[in-house]
Amino acid sequence: MSDERASTEHFDHELDVTGLNCPLPILRTKRELVRLEVGEVLKVRATDPHAVVDFLAFTEKTAHRMRAHWNADGVYTFLVQKGA
Repeated sequence: MSDERASTEHFDHELDVTGLNCPLPILRTKRELVRLEVGEVLKVRATDPHAVVDFLAFTEKTAHRMRAHWNADGVYTFLVQKGA
């Protein structure tokens, strides 16, 4: 996804976990998702290269949905929609 399109993506809340390594990005994301309403979108920024695998597995195994993800200059961004 281009940076231009990324800037137009809708999200309701934002979480910055840059500088943290596995498993902290996912653990903090899970904690933040608890606070959201079903259907709201959380934008997460991470720098751990393993985050892509972790976030894709997380959304495949839970009710949450990966709306989009991209990498720009070593920062991985995920848009995760809270499931029921």
